[in-house]
Amino acid sequence: MSLPTRVQRLVQSVDFERVLGAPQKARSPHFAMHFVAAQPARRSPRRPAVDSAAAAGAETSGDKLSTDVVDAPTAPVDDLPAEAPAGRWLGLVVPKRHARRAVTRTLLKRQIRAVVGEQAEQLPPGLWVVRLRAPFDARQFRSAASQALRDAARAELQRMIRAAASAPR
Repeated sequence: MSLPTRVQRLVQSVDFERVLGAPQKARSPHFAMHFVAAQPARRSPRRPAVDSAAAAGAETSGDKLSTDVVDAPTAPVDDLPAEAPAGRWLGLVVPKRHARRAVTRTLLKRQIRAVVGEQAEQLPPGLWVVRLRAPFDARQFRSAASQALRDAARAELQRMIRAAASAPR
């Protein structure tokens, strides 16, 4: 028995913008799935402030402030080599305009994470964003966290992920 593929979370807005700018890989009545075969953007490392002894010496000499940041040489983004993605990252977009109650948004996010985690082996490596694009009918699903809503969302997500996995790259 093999271990399930771990799906990491997208957290940076630049990654969301990049993936949502790509065409939809698959869609269903309520969800859309976007994909980019890439690694997430690297976080810029936080630069530590100058140590207190050096800062005290710099203040007396008048050369530098303790808040000065040393510029590290960086390569332009266009010159960076394209790396083949080694994992899968998932971002979720569940807007309030389509799911008014926090209970519903949380339920949908959990279902998305669960279904993508279960079927991650079928998806190619890269950045994935699942977006809620239309609200579920409140007359059909009376409770914001009903079992019926959970089952309907799960079934729809499973069909959409199968379609995304079989779509041409």
